[in-house]
Amino acid sequence: MNAEVSRLRWRCRRGMRELDQLLGWYLRTCYAHGDEPTKAAFSTLLDQPDPDLWDWLSGRSVPEHARWRDIIDEIRARDRI
Repeated sequence: MNAEVSRLRWRCRRGMRELDQLLGWYLRTCYAHGDEPTKAAFSTLLDQPDPDLWDWLSGRSVPEHARWRDIIDEIRARDRI
């Protein structure tokens, strides 16, 4: 799992400090406790464009994928964005 987490950590680095921090927080704090479908959803969430991620995390819009919504909601609840 260390190699997987290392790859995800690298993918959390977006070049936008706010996204880096929020996605990195989720990876450090929540990822290990998630079930396999949630872990897979987080991985595919990281494939999405930065503007979409930022809109979701800032509450401007919501992702269609239910598991992505759960992840985004968890991050937003923690950070109170």
